Amino acid sequence: MIDQRLLRTDPAGVKAALGRRGAPELLDDVDRAASLDQRLVDIQRERDDLRAEVNRLSKEVGQLRREGNVADAEAVQESSRGLGGQEKALADEYDSVAATLHELLLAIPNMPHPEAPDGASDADNPVVIGPIGLLDDYPDHQRVPHWETAQDLGILDSERATKISGAMFTMQRGAGATLARALCQFGLDLNADVHEEIRAPSLVSTATLTATGQLPKFADDAYAIERDDLWASPTAEAPLTSIYANETIDEAELPIRLMAHSSSYRREAGSAGRDTRGMLRSHEFDKVEMMAYSTADQAPDLLDDMVARAERAVAELELPYRVIEICTGDMGQSHHRTYDVEVYAPGADAWLEVSSVSWLGDYQARRAGIRVKRRDADGKPVKGTEFAHTLNGSALAVPRVWAAIIENYRNEDGSVAVPEALLPYMRGITEIR
Repeated sequence: MIDQRLLRTDPAGVKAALGRRGAPELLDDVDRAASLDQRLVDIQRERDDLRAEVNRLSKEVGQLRREGNVADAEAVQESSRGLGGQEKALADEYDSVAATLHELLLAIPNMPHPEAPDGASDADNPVVIGPIGLLDDYPDHQRVPHWETAQDLGILDSERATKISGAMFTMQRGAGATLARALCQFGLDLNADVHEEIRAPSLVSTATLTATGQLPKFADDAYAIERDDLWASPTAEAPLTSIYANETIDEAELPIRLMAHSSSYRREAGSAGRDTRGMLRSHEFDKVEMMAYSTADQAPDLLDDMVARAERAVAELELPYRVIEICTGDMGQSHHRTYDVEVYAPGADAWLEVSSVSWLGDYQARRAGIRVKRRDADGKPVKGTEFAHTLNGSALAVPRVWAAIIENYRNEDGSVAVPEALLPYMRGITEIR
């Protein structure tokens, strides 16, 4: 969440930053949050005044009793009790206002980075790298949608997946399943030089999803296991972000870089009318996620590195790709600055997002209580702590990369060549027939 102190010290700056997201209702939310915050300040001042008066009356009662003036002492004591009742009412109001403010702050998105491009929608996202490897024209045999090729080759069985689990679930078979697994191992190996591999739980708590920003806003897109107050993880970002929840990290340990291969689960509640054929959109999919904890000054270089790693993955797979920067009007709830890597799928005739790499600032860390203990030039701890910065991004998301390979590597006879970078993981399969 945004820094509550900014509501007091720079409300105009907060509104100016959030105004770039193109949602006027956010400005009303900021005004309401600032008003609630001011009420907390006022309540605290009133409580302090009451406590001071109670203390004064307590001393007066003591003095009156020492003088033997019992009647006046009891009268003053009764007044003190009345003030105690008022203080209790203020304490209850404080808790109620604080809870309301907390819920409102959870719903207010992150403030965009000053250099993030302005725009109203995805149509305004500028291309910053590429297109690279895009052909001027594609032969007819590469213009076949991957779901048709995959069905002909027997490597994608959506019909039986639907029988097992319902609509929008997919199942790869044979060499198709091997290709999916190969992509995951390839994504892990590509980033093992600096990222520690984690096998995180697939079920996460409400607090974990709240920390990353999925809750409360995106509850409809998540699978809930209500009996146990657990959720199916929508991305490994969720557990990775909460590894250090409510902990203080020594600055000397930063940056901390993690990665995880996991299955991800999303209800895709808003997918009505979108293309759900083949592997383009499904309720369950595999991907490799990168995650980093850092200080504020380390974050920009880490963002550049993570974008380069996501780009490198598709470049080594020799897929046509481009990198776009996400404009303020298309930015996610928690995002401070974001880049997407997209690959071109000639069969679907579409650019497919295969990685989204984001710098979250201290937005997630503030929700999760992840702090940093700074040290001075001599290595001595500095008084106080600050919130960490977090970054995350897909090192490799299987479904759309899988689809793009099937379309870009399709041969005239309907077979599909395996990208050279994946051959070490394919058990000798060089071509899918």
